[in-house]
Amino acid sequence: MFGLAPDWLLEDGRPLATATVLSHPEQLDRLRSSCPEAAPTAVLAGDPCYDRILAALPQRDRFRRALGVGPGRRLIVVSSTWASRSLFGGGRAGGADEQGADEPGAADLLPWLLSRLAAELPADEYRTAAVLHPNIWYGHGPGQVQAWLDSARRAGLEAIPPLDGWRQALIAADCVLGDHSSVTYYAASIGVPVVLGAFPQEDLDPRSPVAALGRTAPRLLRRGSLRAQIDRAIDAHHPDRYKALAEQTSSSPGESAVLLRRLFYGLMGIPEPEAHPALLDPLPLPPYTPTRVTAPIRVLVRQLSADPPELAVTRYAVVGDAPDPDPARDPAAPVGTAYAAHTAADEETRETGRLRVADVVVRRAAEDDARLGPPTAWASEALDRYPYCGLVAYVDGPDRCVVRTREGDLVRLSAATDSDGRPDPCDPAVYASALHAWLTDGHTLDAALPAITVRTGTAAHHVTVEPLPQPPPPRPSAGSHASDSASSTRSRSAPTRSPFSS
Repeated sequence: MFGLAPDWLLEDGRPLATATVLSHPEQLDRLRSSCPEAAPTAVLAGDPCYDRILAALPQRDRFRRALGVGPGRRLIVVSSTWASRSLFGGGRAGGADEQGADEPGAADLLPWLLSRLAAELPADEYRTAAVLHPNIWYGHGPGQVQAWLDSARRAGLEAIPPLDGWRQALIAADCVLGDHSSVTYYAASIGVPVVLGAFPQEDLDPRSPVAALGRTAPRLLRRGSLRAQIDRAIDAHHPDRYKALAEQTSSSPGESAVLLRRLFYGLMGIPEPEAHPALLDPLPLPPYTPTRVTAPIRVLVRQLSADPPELAVTRYAVVGDAPDPDPARDPAAPVGTAYAAHTAADEETRETGRLRVADVVVRRAAEDDARLGPPTAWASEALDRYPYCGLVAYVDGPDRCVVRTREGDLVRLSAATDSDGRPDPCDPAVYASALHAWLTDGHTLDAALPAITVRTGTAAHHVTVEPLPQPPPPRPSAGSHASDSASSTRSRSAPTRSPFSS
């Protein structure tokens, strides 16, 4: 019994602590059974972590926007504790009895899960985040953990820092893929759908609420569609499914600050400060971290309407040797739907080989970035640098980009704001891919003016197509040839030596 056994609570048969803080009477019952010597030190004082989560529930939409999750998009959080049979440690997954000989072993569970998420979940319809226990980060070292998560991060996974931000991610989540951790239990207690990827039931006290979660939540099956299991867990979920478990999270929800301060001042033997109420810090708003996919992206586009132009775009990150996505996996597409397919790549991708043959090349920077901008200048240079691409896009805002086609057309694509005036959270590179598919299908740019509608899953994005004036061609400065010649002469007569040369 983790935390309630004599090994944790006693030294030479006597309690280590003056006060053992519990959040619910059910823990006191189990403490009396497992370690009666420590029972007299028990104090019921609620759960400050849970209270901070409850207080921040009204901020859910803001937390989602911070992660770039807008309407029609689902946030999937992968959570793991640090034990050997956890999701990270490779513990048995639900459905392991059906595991085939050709399927990954237990030790490959988390890498398998992350790779499947990237392969099956369209990048603009789902957002993925990982919440790993601090013992994982600091036991192996942040550099090692970042290396293990590298492929998934290039496919768009957000690695939540080990101490801050995980509560906000739980509040924002549409589904948590977890194990027997307290994080997974917190998610269930606030009504988030939970799917258990690993759950060592035999390692838990069968009377504990966490063990009850293992008997209640669905298990992840390795066979079959991962996306279908996630969608089924979300669509079939009822907010009160884990109500009984939530009631066992804390017997004093919202009161832990008062109870704990009372305990602390009592232990010190001094009165509490009457002029200052006992308060917990509210959960801060996380920084804005929209999805950034630096792996090559396979884009599938189907035309829904030619007049007015309306296109559905589905994008998948392609990492390593993963095969190209199968259009038949799109549940929104009728059987026999025709797709136009192309490859898009971020200019900072590691897969430079695919960048050279990408159909759409994307750069992300501020409009006034002196290293790259203005966008029109970068676009002209990029078309020369990547002769096989048909279109380049400079994303200079959360909802807009400047596009230049191989034919020389220069346009700005800008998404309409929502009803509250907030920018559309969709990646503007989606609009560039939609326009590329429109043009390569034989349509003219004029036919796309003044706007097109782009759909990602169930979300519709209304995008203004605004032609931009062509910039004047660069003029060589006076004396440039002489300067170049002098420089060349200097270079030949006095080559510069590397400071690292021997």
